[in-house]
Amino acid sequence: MKPRAGVIAGGNWIIDRLKLIDTYPDQDCLANILSESTSNGGAAYNFLIDLARLDFPHPLHGVGLVGEDRDGERVLRDCQQYGIDAKGIKTTESAPTSYTEVMCAQDSGRRTFFHCRGANAFLGEEHFEFSSTNDKHFHLGYLLLLDKLDEFEYDETAAAKVLRRAKEAGLKTSIDVVSEASDRFVKIVPPSLKYTDICIVNEYEASKISGIDLSKPTQNNLNQAASALADYGVKEWVVIHFPGGAFALGPNGEAWQGSVNLPDRMIAGTVGAGDAFGAGLIFALHEDLGIETALRYGVAAAAACLTAHSASEGIGSLEQCLELVERFGIRNLW
Repeated sequence: MKPRAGVIAGGNWIIDRLKLIDTYPDQDCLANILSESTSNGGAAYNFLIDLARLDFPHPLHGVGLVGEDRDGERVLRDCQQYGIDAKGIKTTESAPTSYTEVMCAQDSGRRTFFHCRGANAFLGEEHFEFSSTNDKHFHLGYLLLLDKLDEFEYDETAAAKVLRRAKEAGLKTSIDVVSEASDRFVKIVPPSLKYTDICIVNEYEASKISGIDLSKPTQNNLNQAASALADYGVKEWVVIHFPGGAFALGPNGEAWQGSVNLPDRMIAGTVGAGDAFGAGLIFALHEDLGIETALRYGVAAAAACLTAHSASEGIGSLEQCLELVERFGIRNLW
C-alpha cells in the first residue's frame, strides 16, 4: 500500500483587504490610509499557500466555500497557481466570498480585523469527504468563525464530527481558532479537542479556552494552560505560540522554542503569522521530524511572514526561512 502523504486543509477562505494606516484611531477620530492591497486570508487559504511557498513536497487539498464572484475566482486562481487541488472548494449563490478589512497600524505593527462572514458561514459537515483520501494530515480552522461547523447537535459540534470522521479515515488532525472577543471559546472549542492530534493556538486563545491568564506568558502559566487543553482529550501536542516563542506539551513531555530575533525595522506586520507558524509546524510533523524541529520550523516561517504586510508574501522556501534563524538568532524566552 502506498504510504500516506499530503495535507487537506478545510475551513476559512477569505480575501484580506489590507490597509496600511499611520495609527489606529480612537473612536470618532481619523487615521490616514497609506497603502492598500488584497491577499489571501483565513486558516485553510493561508495554511495551504504557506506550505506551497515553503516547498512542501506532497499533495495539498483545499475544502471550503466561496461565492460566485470575483473574489471566489481569485481563490481558485491562487489554488491553481500554487498547485493546490481545489476540487473540494465549492461555490455558493447564498453569500459572497468571505472578506476581511485588515487595518495594519504602521506605528505599532498591530492589526485589527473587520470581517464579513460570507460564504464561510455555510460550510457544513456535508462538504467534507475523507473516504478515498491517501493524505496524511487534516487541518481545520478557524473554529469560532465557521457558523455551521460551530453548531451543536446534542453535545457535539459539527466541527467535532468532521474531525472524528477524519480520524476514522486514518488522518492526523489539527485545529486552529480565531482570536475573537467573546466568551464562546469554552463552549465551542472543547468538543473538537478529543478528536484533535495537534491543537495550535496563540496565548490569547489558550487563555480563553483554559481560563488561565496568559497576558504575561511564563513557564508555569503556559504549562497550566496547555495541561488544561490537553485534559479535553488532545492526542499528541498542545502547541501555544506567542510573540516570544512557542511551547508544546504532549503525553511524553514538553518542548520550548524562542522566536527569531528579527529586527524591528524588518517587521512589516503580523497578519497571518499564526497560520505561518502552523504551516511550519505541520510541515515538520508530517515528515516525522519531531516536535523540537517542528517548533523551529514554525518560528522560522512566522518570522518570514512578519517581513510583509500580507499573510503569505514574506514566506519563501523552508531553507530561506531557516536562514533568518541563522542570521538573527533566537530570543531568550525568559
